[in-house]
Amino acid sequence: MAKYPYVAQAQRYIRDVVAKKIPACQWVVAACIRHAQDLERSKNKDFAYKFVKPTAERVCEFLELMPHIKGPKARNGELIELEDWQCFILVVVFGWVHKKTGFRRFRRVYIEVPRGNAKSTLSSGVALYMLTADGEAGPEVYSAATTRDQAKIVFGDARSMTKKRRDMVRHYGLDNQVRYILCGANDGIFRPLSRDGETQDGLNIHFGCLDELHAHKTREVYEVIETGAGKRDQSLIWAITTAGFNRSGVCYEIRSYITQILRGVLAQWPDNPYKLKGDVANDDQQFGIIYTLDDEDDWTDERVWQKANPNWGISVMPDYVAGLAHKAMQLASAQNGFKTKHLNLWVNADQAWMDMRAWDRCADYSLSVEDFTGESAIMPLDLASKVDLAARLKVFEREIGGKAHYYIFSGFYLPERQVSESGNAQYEGWVADGWIQATEGDVIDFALIEADIQSDAEAFNLRSVPYDPWQATQLAQRMTEKDVPMVEYRQTVQNFSEPMKALEALVLSGQLHHDGNPVLAWCISNVVCHTDAKDNIYPRKERPENKIDGAVALIMGIGSALREDDSKLGYNGM
Repeated sequence: MAKYPYVAQAQRYIRDVVAKKIPACQWVVAACIRHAQDLERSKNKDFAYKFVKPTAERVCEFLELMPHIKGPKARNGELIELEDWQCFILVVVFGWVHKKTGFRRFRRVYIEVPRGNAKSTLSSGVALYMLTADGEAGPEVYSAATTRDQAKIVFGDARSMTKKRRDMVRHYGLDNQVRYILCGANDGIFRPLSRDGETQDGLNIHFGCLDELHAHKTREVYEVIETGAGKRDQSLIWAITTAGFNRSGVCYEIRSYITQILRGVLAQWPDNPYKLKGDVANDDQQFGIIYTLDDEDDWTDERVWQKANPNWGISVMPDYVAGLAHKAMQLASAQNGFKTKHLNLWVNADQAWMDMRAWDRCADYSLSVEDFTGESAIMPLDLASKVDLAARLKVFEREIGGKAHYYIFSGFYLPERQVSESGNAQYEGWVADGWIQATEGDVIDFALIEADIQSDAEAFNLRSVPYDPWQATQLAQRMTEKDVPMVEYRQTVQNFSEPMKALEALVLSGQLHHDGNPVLAWCISNVVCHTDAKDNIYPRKERPENKIDGAVALIMGIGSALREDDSKLGYNGM
């Protein structure tokens, strides 16, 4: 028997994932490769961390002393047996420590996995370990969520575990109450924490579990946990979630950061088979793993479902998933629910329009608008409101292989007041990164937009500037006086249906190229379309905060190209 069985179990998981014995997506492969790379880096003096096997073993030993609390195994009084993937996560998160201080390396954890894969059981066990056995004096442990009921899920499972382990209660002096668990052995406390609950000020957090982070509409609760955890030497923020719908929330923001870290890992892997585009990041204190499908996978293919479900055949039954998949293939209204809950695919609205994985494949981060200087362009505008997001796009056309390809560059404007008061967790970051221009005051400065239009008119050959006269009549008059080719484009079903269908076809065929602007991606992902009796479609948004201005402008741009020469789009032949 191995001296360190849980570490050996984790190493076996790494080998099987990399060797493709276990179906896994690129992000799981990257998480495994990262640990292997770090083991090599730890041999160098300039790498601040080391992997300590006994420390890694301890948390796994603790969790396997916890009882099952639901299902047949609970009825039989069985204890938890960690699966390889669970061992991998626990061993890596808890086994790495700082060489000098001995404090835990990873301070933030992000785990994204579909329903049915024992998320709450794993989180509850880790929370109890942090309360009782992590060696911390007076640990404050919280299960945090936006509502009381959600916050009580992990906490409630932990209470149920302790009720079945009287020896544990006696050993640690646990006082198991409805609203909290006290640990007499170290003066610790574990309780649920919610946005609609009591005050969140003055927290000194050792462990904060954020269950179903995708449900957080704002970053308020996450920031409370993050701020409160800064007072401890080796606090741990544990975020575990399924995929969701809100790409503007804190969950997708953190997910995007995780993919940047893992993309950087793959970039340094000599055997890397993944050709991933996008930014990379390095953060030695952030652990992340995402169980989902790869971009090229067909969600209807049962052979790829195991990639997203690490507990495949254990707590996730293939026949049950197959039945849900069959329903989703027949009912469009069931597709997004199946994709998010069981395949961990991010969609934005319950009946979203665009295939966002196809949209993401159209991203070309090497694109530069300066490379199109002097070329003809269409510049659609969506200026729906002076107090909210406004969009100005540039659409260029080039012929490749006898087909028209379209290149999209986006510009967005937002009043400074909206940046700070809208509740959108990513507006400030998008402004800082230059994806949105914040204009002073409470309303958008149309003079800035006019100046940008005039500047582009000098740099490019503007074929037309489509606009909806409902909000932009005065701007259009001023621009027309300056010889800018302003063209009315009313936002009607008749004007939007065919361009929407054409745009979707261009994305699916790879004939559309964009620079990866995350604001435009968010707008596209927010579009919900409804089909009428004549098969016409029109863009709508599910909630007021789900802006679609960029998508509307792009549809207007494609619609203008259709008006000029629809044969170039190749739409009818696709």
